[in-house]
This record gives sequence, C-alpha cells and structure tokens, in this order.
Amino acid sequence: MTLRIFFSPASPFVRKAMVAAHERGVEIEKLPSAAWPVKRDPNIVRHNSTGKVPCLLLEDDTPVFDSRVISALIDTQGRTGQPLYPQDDQRFTVLTLEALADSILEAALLHRYENVLRPEDKRWDDWSRGQMEKVDSGLDDLEGRWFNAISAEFHAGAIAAACLLGYLDFRFADKDWRSTHPRLANWFAEVSKRPSLQETFPST
Repeated sequence: MTLRIFFSPASPFVRKAMVAAHERGVEIEKLPSAAWPVKRDPNIVRHNSTGKVPCLLLEDDTPVFDSRVISALIDTQGRTGQPLYPQDDQRFTVLTLEALADSILEAALLHRYENVLRPEDKRWDDWSRGQMEKVDSGLDDLEGRWFNAISAEFHAGAIAAACLLGYLDFRFADKDWRSTHPRLANWFAEVSKRPSLQETFPST
C-alpha cells in the first residue's frame, strides 16, 4: 500500500506519524503543505475539511486523520519492530496515555498561537496561563501516575510523550521542565537516541 502524508517539519503531530512509520518500517511519501491555523492550505482542505495536518492519503486518495488514527493504520501495515498498540489489557492504557500526551501538546500549541499569531493588543494572558497550567499538570501526571506505562515499551503512548517533550524543547526552549521532572527527563534522554526520533527532529 502506497501511503502519502501532508508533511510539516515543525508539527509534533506529523512527527508522531513519522516516528510510528519509522518504528514499524512503513514507507510514507511526504507531500508539501502549508498548514496554518489562520490561512488554510486548499490542497489539504480538499481531503481534510479542517485543513489540519497530519492528513494521510491512501492509494485511492481516501484521507486518514488525525495522528492517532494514522498511527493506528501505520501499525497495521508494519513490517518490522513491535506493535505500537497492544492487543491485550494494556491497549487502553496505551490509548489513554497517547490521548494525554496529545492533550498536553494541544495546550502547548494554543499557548504558542496566542503569543505568536494573535496581535499583541488582543492577547489574553489568562488564556495563555491556563494553557500552560494544562502543560504543567500533564507533565506532572507523566512523571507520576503514567511513568511506568511510558517507560515499559516504546509504544504509541510513549511516541506521543516523546514528541510532546521534543516540541517543548523546540518551541519553549526556556521552559525548564527537566528540573522538576527528573524521571521524565532521563527517559526522554534515552529514547531520543532512537533512530526514529533522531531522523524526525523538528525544524522550521
């Protein structure tokens, strides 16, 4: 099956899909895109009415989105590596962990949009503060209740958490999340050595 994806090198959600593909040995053709929360790319909108990436296209142009659905589809096509979504009683733990990491990522993106895209005189400090509180409480949860689930295997939930932490380093370089989350920091340092993360490092 030939898979194509509207690609953005800065998107942590696109990165999730590319890491999944690398881990499972699935080839994906990168399609250029100009996804933007203000002005949408009509090439993406033609297939995904929200205009968001990632959006994957099957051979017959059937679209598949969002990153969680794409990662699950990639997993079914895997030729190498371990399944990203277990089929035993750990399946919903992995799915919930992936959802948590994605929610933290969404809050980080909303904080960035508010402070980078919105005109300065229209910015809402309480909104930005609220989004960063979600990021901080989510990181606390990953450091605590969810740490054993993250560190057990490099599954879809762990991929999402790694892409989240990579995005914080990429877009919030002055945020010192490591000093307050040492277990998470040590785990991230180790998994960042994986080729799938090395070869999908975000860029502008």
